[in-house]
Amino acid sequence: MPLIAENHFQFILEVGILIFASVFFILNLAPISLSIVTLLALILSIAFTFLFGVDLGLLFLSFGQHELTHPLGSIALLTVITGFASLKIMENSGVNVRKIKIFFTMLVVLITIFGGLMHRSFLLLWIVGLFIGFLIISKSFREKSLLSIKQIITFLGIGIFGFIGLEIVSEVLSMEVFSPLLRVARIGENSLGSIKMVLGNTYLIGHNPESTYWQSAGLGFADGYISLPMQLILIFGLPFPLFFGLLSTKKDLIDYMLPGTMGYSYDFGYLGLVVLLAFTAITTLVGLKLLTMYREKRERNNKMYLGREVLLIGSLTAFITQALIGLFVSNRSINGIALTTFLFLASMVLAHTISIKRE
Repeated sequence: MPLIAENHFQFILEVGILIFASVFFILNLAPISLSIVTLLALILSIAFTFLFGVDLGLLFLSFGQHELTHPLGSIALLTVITGFASLKIMENSGVNVRKIKIFFTMLVVLITIFGGLMHRSFLLLWIVGLFIGFLIISKSFREKSLLSIKQIITFLGIGIFGFIGLEIVSEVLSMEVFSPLLRVARIGENSLGSIKMVLGNTYLIGHNPESTYWQSAGLGFADGYISLPMQLILIFGLPFPLFFGLLSTKKDLIDYMLPGTMGYSYDFGYLGLVVLLAFTAITTLVGLKLLTMYREKRERNNKMYLGREVLLIGSLTAFITQALIGLFVSNRSINGIALTTFLFLASMVLAHTISIKRE
């Protein structure tokens, strides 16, 4: 492969390698104590609450909103779950964390409101992520599982209440942008045609070039339906095909109306999808194994890895959640800037293999 990427796929690989190398290097050289991780989780949680709140305010003003929940939603989930895992360790050590736990809970409520109003897919990611995160925390500390009827009903109730609330807000304010039913209607209108397009034109590697937005100019592989952020590509002056705001074209059919499994299989072929699913499964299994090893060290009264353990809990939660939503619900949650986030979260999980192996 040439040093300068010739298509989107090569560019994703090169940026992914840089992200992994940087995170592996930083995570294994920087001091990661429980106190530092807790402080960072608190500061970042406050920062994300502020950013999502400002972005929502700009949406109401119809001026310059950036929909930050897409690229940063899973990172916000990382910080919140990391914070709750840190508080769990402190609580088990006899530290009174009641007030700071209440503060974290308030941040979660605000992020839920701000992010949920900004975008429905974030609300789904957030609720699923909180459930997965608290489940992993309970398993890591050998507590009673959250998989009880009461807990499941609670999370389902939060989700239903959130979507009903969004619909009410859209009706009261006459702002269709908040309406979950509008998005469901769009999916119904476009999904069948999208599925036919993907299944009828996808090969083992790549797709039929004439079925792309670029038609005969398409390469039949890595045509830009799956890409890194456009601005990153423009900074390096790479001559890749880019979709600039084509929200009612074939790009929209794959980017918004279909899950990531369809988008990735179309742009990279079924083999590319298999590789992505294998990478996701391996990262998840490795993360769970590392958590078991960290727990064993903690239970032997080894406090050296407490900061790394809670950071891994948050990273693994965010990675699993983004993978589930991006691959099986909305391609947008694992494409563009969100793809960069996904690579970062994967590196945040796998980087722990070095610290464990080093010992």
